[in-house]
Amino acid sequence: MNSIRDRLEQALTRIADPAGEGARTCLTTYADAARAAAIMADARARSGMALGPLDGALVTIKDLFDVAGEPTRAGSKIMENAPPAQADAPIVRRLRAAGAVILAKTNMSEFAFSGIGANPHFGTPGNPADRTRVPGGSSSGAAVAAADRMCDVAIGTDTGGSTRIPAAVCGIVGFKPSQYRVPTAGAFPLSYALDSVGPLARSVAECAMADAVMAGEEPAPLEDAPLSGLRLGVPQGLPLTELDETVHAAFTGAIGRLGKAGVRITDEPMPLFDEMVAVNSRGGLAPTEAFAIHRERLAAQGDAIDPNVRFRIERGGKVAAADYIFMLRERTRLARAMDARVADLDALVLPTTAIVAPTIEEVAPHDVFGTKNMLLLRNTSIFNFFDMTAISVPVPSVGMPVGLMLVARNGHDRRLFRIAAAVERLFSA
Repeated sequence: MNSIRDRLEQALTRIADPAGEGARTCLTTYADAARAAAIMADARARSGMALGPLDGALVTIKDLFDVAGEPTRAGSKIMENAPPAQADAPIVRRLRAAGAVILAKTNMSEFAFSGIGANPHFGTPGNPADRTRVPGGSSSGAAVAAADRMCDVAIGTDTGGSTRIPAAVCGIVGFKPSQYRVPTAGAFPLSYALDSVGPLARSVAECAMADAVMAGEEPAPLEDAPLSGLRLGVPQGLPLTELDETVHAAFTGAIGRLGKAGVRITDEPMPLFDEMVAVNSRGGLAPTEAFAIHRERLAAQGDAIDPNVRFRIERGGKVAAADYIFMLRERTRLARAMDARVADLDALVLPTTAIVAPTIEEVAPHDVFGTKNMLLLRNTSIFNFFDMTAISVPVPSVGMPVGLMLVARNGHDRRLFRIAAAVERLFSA
């Protein structure tokens, strides 16, 4: 077996390869610090004193996490001269304490406000399945780094789907935890109400391991949940509309295979979705909070922000305080109602995104960008609103990658991982 140092050098070689996506994927590389960490991890492994299952894992972190002594860019050129962070973000400290070898900061949609994953400032990483296509966002570099084996685990954030969308369209696993479990301190905010921190990796087990460390829990072996008798509900209405042919065919095939494996699948009417749409028609929580965060920055340097991102942030400036308060209170009420609605199910199951990754050229026009962005974000953002936990796993598809999203009640994260591991095994058989 290769040493951790050997695996690190292979990852650094991939990042540095001028023919690859490393320059657009990794905005900062910590080669020297990572080598030192890898040497220490190898020494612990030889002496039988490993710190746990994440010891020696090669990990990247999204460009919006604080690292002591350097500015936190959040994918933005205008933040390059920001005051340096005074300390590592809590999740970065936890990863280091668990022995993770942090080797790079990864690219992202500017200020994390796009499901497309395009970044006009640092370049858009090409999708591993087709380099002419977008990687999904906002954790774009995270997905490409994990899929292209620049790391074992990539840490991203998820406000409306930013771990699950890029995972789905790049053919890997992406997890959104119950929001309260993982600290968001030291992560440049997009929406205080909706932000969460989650991992992307090539397997469910790797995501579960990283999630446990970031949540301050003891990592434990992941056992598959029995598929036979599992109760999965397909939410009807909004999430099943406007599916492209590839997603529709892959989702239909996945449901068929789950049924043959003994899963009890039921169609679940969801009028709560209509109530959510009505609440968000007041302007939405993410744009409103993003405007509050960036108001002064927009006034001083708005022209230097990606126009597609700036447009979405500026919308939040039109929301009245009374409407914002109304949305917060209604979200709390509807989250409780959804929790009760799904109490008799093990999980919901639906397509992670309505469409596969569009081409980079296709989304260049502003209007097309907006339409495709909505279709990528729509299904995932539902469950940030309802404060649930969700994971995207790849399913067999013809052509571009497609993700299957499993969604569970708030606090049922470990159970969701066990279900996802069983589904992963079924589809990889």
